[in-house]
Amino acid sequence: MKKILVADDNVVSRELIREILETDDYEVIEAGDGREALEKISKHRPDLALLDIQMPVLNGNAVIQQIRADPRFSGLPVAALTAFAMQGDREKALSLGFNTYITKPIDIPAFRVKVAELLSKGGD
Repeated sequence: MKKILVADDNVVSRELIREILETDDYEVIEAGDGREALEKISKHRPDLALLDIQMPVLNGNAVIQQIRADPRFSGLPVAALTAFAMQGDREKALSLGFNTYITKPIDIPAFRVKVAELLSKGGD
């Protein structure tokens, strides 16, 4: 069973994403802030990470930079999640090392396709 980390400080958003992923038979690991996300990535070695950009302690942009700097996780597929879809945000996220950019509210069918694509590409 593939493991997916969902890091989002919004509990409702995290629960919705967890329910979608568990329905599709993925194991879900949750984190409420960026520091917790890094700890859980190190401990659980997920196959995919979904990071909210706007999180306390460490935001998603800081987390992706640390992931990409760590040789153990540099190949981990990571998607940026955000409710703030401003012009240029997608390009910034991709330039920081995110594999893709997903806006909230989530389009569930498109989200499922995106998750499957990211997992099929895999990391190292």
